[in-house]
Amino acid sequence: MCEVEGDYNGLECNQKIPVPTLNRKCMKCKEGAAVLIIRVNDAFCRACFKEYFIHKFRAMLGKNRVIFPQEKVLLAVSGGAASCSMLSQVQEGLSREAPKKLRFMPGIIYIDDGGACGRSAEERQRSNALLKSIFTETGFPYFIVSLEQVFSLPASVLVPGTSDPDPSNLSYKQAVDQYVKEKQTLTEENVASAVAQLSIGDSVYSHKHKLALERLFSSLKTLTAKEDMLQTLRQHLILHIARENGYSKVMMGDSCSRLAVRLLSNIALGRGAALASDTGFSDPRYGDVVIVRPMRDYSSKEIAFYSRMFNVPSVFISGLDTKTHDKASIQRLTESFVTNLQSDFPSTVSTIYRTSEKLHTVMPPQSQSAEPASKCLLCLCTLDTKEDKASAFHATLVSEQLSQIKLQDLSLDAPGQSAEQCCTEGQGCGPGGCCSSNRLSSHQDLKTLLCYSCRLTIKDMVATNSLPPYIITEAEKRQKRFSLGFRSGEFAGQSSTPTPWSFNQLLVLLAVWAGAKSCWKMKSASSKSWSAEGTMKCSKISQ
Repeated sequence: MCEVEGDYNGLECNQKIPVPTLNRKCMKCKEGAAVLIIRVNDAFCRACFKEYFIHKFRAMLGKNRVIFPQEKVLLAVSGGAASCSMLSQVQEGLSREAPKKLRFMPGIIYIDDGGACGRSAEERQRSNALLKSIFTETGFPYFIVSLEQVFSLPASVLVPGTSDPDPSNLSYKQAVDQYVKEKQTLTEENVASAVAQLSIGDSVYSHKHKLALERLFSSLKTLTAKEDMLQTLRQHLILHIARENGYSKVMMGDSCSRLAVRLLSNIALGRGAALASDTGFSDPRYGDVVIVRPMRDYSSKEIAFYSRMFNVPSVFISGLDTKTHDKASIQRLTESFVTNLQSDFPSTVSTIYRTSEKLHTVMPPQSQSAEPASKCLLCLCTLDTKEDKASAFHATLVSEQLSQIKLQDLSLDAPGQSAEQCCTEGQGCGPGGCCSSNRLSSHQDLKTLLCYSCRLTIKDMVATNSLPPYIITEAEKRQKRFSLGFRSGEFAGQSSTPTPWSFNQLLVLLAVWAGAKSCWKMKSASSKSWSAEGTMKCSKISQ
C-alpha cells in the first residue's frame, strides 16, 4: 500500500517470490528427502506418499461403508491413469501383505467404444490386447465388451430395480463379524473353483451393429450431444453386465478433477437436478446396482505422480474429444477452463469439489400407497420437467412452441415438394416435408419421457429411429402405459387391468352416449314437438 510517511523502495515489488525447492524433508516423517510436492507446501518422500495414497482409498471406503463383505463389485476400467490406479488399489488391498484386507469380490469391465470414436479395427484389437494382459495379471474375472452390443440389450435395462435390504445383514458391523466367523483358508480346491469362475469376455460385435452404431453417432449434430450419448450408452452396458453377473456395486475411477469439470459442465447442460447423483460418492439411481466413486478425493496430479512413481500400467485410448479444440463441445470447453484456472489458482478444483459434497438429492416422502417417481428414459434420473407456470422451463417451452408455429406458417407459404419424390430420392426434406413432419412427431413423443438435459441431446438428433431398439421399445411401453392411465407398478409387474377410476369413467361415457342416441331417435320420430313421455325417458336414461 502507499504510505504518506516512510521510505518507499520500488524495487521491492519487482523481487521474485522464492520458489520452493525439493531440497527439503518430508512433511510427514521429517527424515526422508522429499521427492514431490502435491500442493503448495505438501512435500512427501516416496514411502510416505505411497502410504498416504493407500490410506486415502481405504478411508473413503471405510467412511461411507457402502460395500459389504463378500459383495460382488465390478470395477469399470477405461485404461486411463485414474481407473488403473483404482484397480491397483483394489489389488493392493486384497494382497497377503495388506494389514487390513478388503473383503469384497472384485470383477473388471472395459467398454470398447472404438466404433463410436472412429478407431480402426487394428487399433481396437491392439488396445484390447494390452488391457487383457493387464487384467489377466490381476487374477480377477474381467469382461471386455464392445459398445455395439447395446443394440442387443433387453428393454429391462431401463427399468430401475428394487434395492430391498437383506434381513440377514442388519448392519455393517454384523456383516463384518459374520464374515470373520465364516472365513476359511484357501485350499487347492478353493483356488481351482475360483479360477473356474473367471468369466472372460472378448470384444465381439457384428457388422450390422457396427453400422447401426455409426449411423447413431452420425445422426448427432454436435460433439456435446455425442459425448452425452456415449456416456449414457456406456452406463447402460455396464448396468446390464453387472445385473447379468450378480454384481451389486460398480466402482468408477472418477477423480476430483474430473468431477469438478463434470459439475460445471452438467450445470451448463441442464442437469442441475442430478448433480448429487452424478458427482457424489454413491449413485443409487438404478436401484439394485449402486455406482460408487472411491477415487473422488484424488486430484489428477496425485494420480499422475502415483502412476509414474510406482509403475502402474495404463493404456492411452483416444476418445471423441481427442485432438479437438477447446470450443469443440461444452465438456471440452469446461475442462479447458478449469485446467487453466487451476494452473494459476491451485485451490480451484478443491473448491468446486467441496461444493459438490454439499449437494443432496431431494427425496420425497415414500409410502406404500404412493406411486414411484417417474424416471428419465435415458439417464434414469428423476424427471425434472414438471411444468410450473412461474419457472424458466415453462417459459422455454412456450418460446419453443411459438417458434415452431412460425416455422410451420413459413413452410405453408413456401413451395413444397411431393412426399413421393422426397422418399424415393432419399434427399433431405424441407421444413414441411414428410420426413421432417415424422421426425418432429417422434421428437415430441420422446420429450415427455426425458429430463431436460436428455431432451437437448435428442433434439440434436437428425432422426430418433437410429436409437437402439431397447430404448425405442421401452419408450413405446411407457407411452402406452401413460395413454391408458395405468399405474407404473401395475405395468412393471403384477396386473394389466385398468384402474377402477378409468373403468368407471368409461361406463359413464357409454351411458351418456346411449342416452343421447335414444333421445335423438325420439326427436327424429316426432317431427312436431317433444312428448312428455319421451322427455321423461330421456331424463331417466341420462340419470
